[in-house]
Amino acid sequence: MAKAKTHFVCQSCGYQAPKWLGRCPGCQEWNTFVEERIIEEKPAERDLLGLEAGAEPIPITEVVPEERGRLQIGIGEFDRVLGGGIVFGSLVLVGGDPG
Repeated sequence: MAKAKTHFVCQSCGYQAPKWLGRCPGCQEWNTFVEERIIEEKPAERDLLGLEAGAEPIPITEVVPEERGRLQIGIGEFDRVLGGGIVFGSLVLVGGDPG
């Protein structure tokens, strides 16, 4: 079982410290620290594809196409091969024989 995480909070000024201190560095008051438990929220569980657990798949025929803006390079054949230019946020790997 994991150890519970706590921090100490000054009841006079709200100063937070990872361990108990006799005198608060913020307001210089004595014996004002109180232990509080840190509650960590778990992120949504995801499967291997990064989808949220419980997400339902939909048929490809029901997917709504989105028109994305494209950046035209100015080289006609290159733009044509890419479908009208480079899609913003995408990566294009260009390969071929040397020369």
